[in-house]
Amino acid sequence: MAKDQSFDVVSQVDLQEVDNAVQQASKELVQRFDLKDTHSTITLDKHEATITITAPGDFVFKQVRDVLDSKLVRRTIELKAITWGKVEAASGDSVRVTGTIVNGIDQEIARKINKDVRDQKYKVKVQIEGDKVRVFSASRDELQSVITFLKAADYGIPLQFNNYR
Repeated sequence: MAKDQSFDVVSQVDLQEVDNAVQQASKELVQRFDLKDTHSTITLDKHEATITITAPGDFVFKQVRDVLDSKLVRRTIELKAITWGKVEAASGDSVRVTGTIVNGIDQEIARKINKDVRDQKYKVKVQIEGDKVRVFSASRDELQSVITFLKAADYGIPLQFNNYR
């Protein structure tokens, strides 16, 4: 009997690349003519995995977020990897928005992935292991089909496939 092949479905973001994108966006805020004197800030908390944008108004916030989004895309970080909160009023007539960086697959999304793969009737076993999902099969072709299916599906978070053996 052939040994089972497997791969892991994970959702991870390289925080160093996010840090680089935040630093580049902060430099652009200081240099750009229309954003120079707005006193807008972008901060990254690596321990909490959050990005906080402070701006004098909603319109300026949208411009600052566009700058940050362009830097993240350039650094190959999917924009789905950041879940933005609501716009909060901050001191001095300014606004603050905090975005949480997604790291790991939530249990609810893992169950949905598990159910979707089982509903497709692939000859695979799906197992949820903490913040990742492992897929087993005797056939590599089945595993490739599952990867193709999951790439086409949208779960609201970026998915990566690793430990393919």
